Amino acid sequence: MLNGQNVLVYAPRRYGKSSLVLRATQEAMREKALVGYLDLMKTPTKERFAAALAKTIYADVASLVGQTFEKAAELFRGLRVVPTMEVDSDGTLRFSFQAGRRKTDIDETIERLLELLGELAVERKRRVVIVFDEFQEILALDPRFPNLMRAVFQAQPEVSHVYLGSKRHLLRRIFNDKNEPFWRSAKQLEIGVIPPEAFEPFLRQRFGETGKRLGADAAARLLASTGGHPYATQELAYFVWELVPDGGEASAADVEDGLGRVLRSEHNHLVLMWDDAPRPQRLLMLALADEPVRAVYSADYASRHDLPPTPTLQRALSGLVQKEIVAQGRDGEYRIVEPFLAEWLRREEAAT
Repeated sequence: MLNGQNVLVYAPRRYGKSSLVLRATQEAMREKALVGYLDLMKTPTKERFAAALAKTIYADVASLVGQTFEKAAELFRGLRVVPTMEVDSDGTLRFSFQAGRRKTDIDETIERLLELLGELAVERKRRVVIVFDEFQEILALDPRFPNLMRAVFQAQPEVSHVYLGSKRHLLRRIFNDKNEPFWRSAKQLEIGVIPPEAFEPFLRQRFGETGKRLGADAAARLLASTGGHPYATQELAYFVWELVPDGGEASAADVEDGLGRVLRSEHNHLVLMWDDAPRPQRLLMLALADEPVRAVYSADYASRHDLPPTPTLQRALSGLVQKEIVAQGRDGEYRIVEPFLAEWLRREEAAT
């Protein structure tokens, strides 16, 4: 961020991408960078995207919070569609845009807002960082927007752009297709699971800070249950922590008890994923829960798990990957990445 390198950070949901990048932006701000942040999941229309962009420019880049309406109005005076400004309950300005008479009015407004980022960086003589969370949603706003944005960003050496995303198939299309405008435009950083040798000391320290202990066997069982998935590990650790009395030590049995409680807590969410999956996807989920594998389409694997023919299996795998239920790890193996789903499937199958 500080040296102008654009970065794509991607991983399945609940891996901690946003937390990691927001922590990094705090360090960048200590180095006098001006940081703006937009979550595209919360901007399902062009008008809402423009409003969020205007707000972060006003509050975080131009740093006009607490100043007059006139200052904000002056900042956005040249826009094709001028925002409506209202004071929120917390005293900050809220921006909204109405659709213009021409369909291209809001597009031109967004383009101008993006250009403002570079102009303010030059004017204030500061590095500007803009973070786009769930960036793949830009395609849902308008498939032409990557072209518009890339044209603006190429002329902004003073602005660092950070893109976060969870839908790998869409991000690959945006950043890895040589026919797309963002091809080779950002350093790509994949966030994976946290290895046990890094996670275990953290967990044991956190237990210790509260007057409780996490035994070595319990820590090993906990991390084996979650595979080092960041969110799942912290969720299970919390359930285990609640079972341990003050001054006590968590055992492997406590982890088993905690895991059962997590699965009951997550039951409705997991059932919904199962109910929404067509039969071929269900068969593949059961297979991968029992046996992660590289060669999904091998005859031996299909025979062991009663999988459908290869064309149907290919569609099933593609669907599960797009829903972020299954992913291919760095070791080449396909496995279920949705937290606790594999364990839930194994227990449900054993109970039938």
